[in-house]
Amino acid sequence: MTLATIDTHAHVFHRRLRLAPARRYAPDYDAPLHLYLQELDRNGISNGVLVQPSFLGTDNSYLVESLREAGGRLRGIAVVDPATSNEELRALDRVGVVGVRLNLVGKRLPDLVAPEWRAFLKSVKTMGWQVEVQSNASDLAMLAPQLLDEGVAVVLDHYGLPDPKLGVADPGFQSILKLGASRRVWVKISAPYRHGEAGENLARKAYPLLREAYGVDRLLWGSDWPHTQFEATQNYAKNLRFLDNLVSDAGERAELLVASRGLFRFQHGIGGASSKRRNPC
Repeated sequence: MTLATIDTHAHVFHRRLRLAPARRYAPDYDAPLHLYLQELDRNGISNGVLVQPSFLGTDNSYLVESLREAGGRLRGIAVVDPATSNEELRALDRVGVVGVRLNLVGKRLPDLVAPEWRAFLKSVKTMGWQVEVQSNASDLAMLAPQLLDEGVAVVLDHYGLPDPKLGVADPGFQSILKLGASRRVWVKISAPYRHGEAGENLARKAYPLLREAYGVDRLLWGSDWPHTQFEATQNYAKNLRFLDNLVSDAGERAELLVASRGLFRFQHGIGGASSKRRNPC
């Protein structure tokens, strides 16, 4: 049976959707579901994870629509208000949402020990969901232990976003490495270009340190499609080629592409409509 190969980080949207009022960015093009599925098929990836983009805020309607249309091939990471009811969370769970995202770039950090947040995180834990966090490494070094104290699984975006000027010497990144011992934290090996001009070099230095600290089974590959704000220089195939160069051992690369299936509730051999699969070996 062919194992699922998983792209754990992508976004879908179109310009007719209602945008969040407090957004940092809004795209001037469409990245609809059918184009993302074409990228999966073209590159031999069986399954994907749709992450709610920041500019759509807590309106997860297109995410939900896309998960339903994909018929089990995709999972979702939603953005919700901490006051969201358990009934609403269960409705999201039924369509394939498996976690919530805290995109904290440019935002004030939440007080995760406040009663509202503790109640919300208890609900997330009960659902068996993950909490995916995007913020700089120094913030993550503080926030991730607080999330772990609440008993939830934690996913850190984009190599943990160390300071590009400090690279892997960033004290925040060094603290993130220590979290690997918990076995309840995962790190996304995705979007090195979001670290600036030296991003690929930073990724090459960060990967072996993350592999040693976490193990390959706690590292997640993501395409970051459609590479918002970097569309002119990035595409899906290019990011897969970078993975091939970053993880030169075929067996290790295969493990990295399938290891996340439990975290995202995928099973062996799940794929969807396409019979084309990337051979991870």
